[in-house]
Amino acid sequence: METHTVQEFHVTYFDADCGRARAEVFDTLAGARRFADRHSTGADGWAVVDTVTVEQVRLAA
Repeated sequence: METHTVQEFHVTYFDADCGRARAEVFDTLAGARRFADRHSTGADGWAVVDTVTVEQVRLAA
């Protein structure tokens, strides 16, 4: 088995359409930041980007 570490970028944001906090996962920081910027507008808008380290295990064939 081979283990290797990757990063994901989790964006938690306020969805004004339904009045709830939601979350999305991105492979790139740039994509996460663009998404967060779109949801950070207006009086009630907010978004937080978290970097999450994930270990992925590859099984030998």
